[in-house]
Amino acid sequence: MGIMLTLVNPSDFILASRRVVLHDRLVSAAIRVREGIIASIGSPDDLPPEDRLSENRIIDVGESVVMPGLVDTHVHVNEPGRTEWEGFDCATRAAAAGGVTTIVDMPLNSIPATTTVAALDAKTQAAEGRCRVDYGFWGGCVPGNAAELDPLVDAGVLGFKAFLVPSGVDEFPAVGEEDLDRSMPVLAARGLPLLVHAESPRAIRPPGATGAGRGYSDYLASRPPAAEEQAVADLIERSERFRAAVHVVHVSAAGTLPLVAGAKERGIPVTAETCPHYLTFLAEEIGDTETLLKCAPPIRQRTHREALWMGLREGALDMIVSDHSPCPPSLKRLEEGDFAAAWGGISSLGLGLAVVWTAGEERGVSLVDLGRWMSSAPARLAGLDDRKGSIELGKDADFVVWDPETTFEVDPERLHHRHRCTPYEGRRLRGVVRRTYLRGRLVYDDGAFPGFPAGRRLARRAA
Repeated sequence: MGIMLTLVNPSDFILASRRVVLHDRLVSAAIRVREGIIASIGSPDDLPPEDRLSENRIIDVGESVVMPGLVDTHVHVNEPGRTEWEGFDCATRAAAAGGVTTIVDMPLNSIPATTTVAALDAKTQAAEGRCRVDYGFWGGCVPGNAAELDPLVDAGVLGFKAFLVPSGVDEFPAVGEEDLDRSMPVLAARGLPLLVHAESPRAIRPPGATGAGRGYSDYLASRPPAAEEQAVADLIERSERFRAAVHVVHVSAAGTLPLVAGAKERGIPVTAETCPHYLTFLAEEIGDTETLLKCAPPIRQRTHREALWMGLREGALDMIVSDHSPCPPSLKRLEEGDFAAAWGGISSLGLGLAVVWTAGEERGVSLVDLGRWMSSAPARLAGLDDRKGSIELGKDADFVVWDPETTFEVDPERLHHRHRCTPYEGRRLRGVVRRTYLRGRLVYDDGAFPGFPAGRRLARRAA
């Protein structure tokens, strides 16, 4: 990797690599950055003499891969109100260390939840001046707040999130059919997506109803694939009826994929995501007390995991995002190993690129695939693809520079989110992030965080 030289203007330079991810291809390229924007993209061999002679303007990273900065549209920052769980400072450090240059924060787990303009203002104030990467906010769709949706759109949320089952926190209750029927026409008129935790309450059973109620096998049985499949089928029907964009978050079940694929074939505006943990772990290998791996919907068996990889390749699934949902270790009930009582959420912000590449490379996943699933598709979902998600002229100079061939062992002490317990501890992963650039500024450099928090709040592109 080339040596980082002091620049006269830190947002005016040329970044060169023999492996740059551009849309559907991997190329050798030199990317000229001016005032934090991508000004040109060309061959390193075509640099004019004045640039070749001005070594302080060229950063040559050799064989290290340059990709568009990752966009993670499923992050629970939890601040304000539950800042002891996570916060903007530490969450965005973790993001930058993982090559993520944009996060979109979920509306729940903070207090107040982002279901009113006043709550959005509180969250905006909490984030200002504390973020190492750019950020945006989803609003919340809950019972009784249909009148708040238009004002929240006007105030700049990028879309809305709803739960069909209890969310785990009292301030963000689940919506029913009448709530969806009131809300979806508003979102359709405003052109914003509804992100949905899609499990049907009709198909979920209390863990105690299936056995002892404390172990993983019982927890898995309490939330069967049918819960996800029924909910997605209902959402597709509503999306078609209201012509409202619906995004299914954290898909876990193989049976969901043909439903989404069929909806897309019929022109229904439905998209879907999955997460690194569903693409990595297996229910068959989770011990009955390993509560670090509790999430909802649950991690399923091998057949489901492999179907998710196929769903990504075939386009039923659009993207991979973290669903980073941390909590204090005490809430994971690590000593008791009680799945019925443990908080459901996986901490992985900062590890996603390496986790997905490690599992994906052996399945024929390419660097271009990663750019599509982890950068461009999430940027498009959030309406940020006019400036984020790809290396193109005029877009923000957001880059991750990383070494796909280098391996490392996950050491919690080297992670940056607030509580460093993670189910990936001890795993050997492939892919080390060396540097992260945000609008041309170096925000992560091999373990260090240069400069001050320069992250900005983002607004959705004009429809």
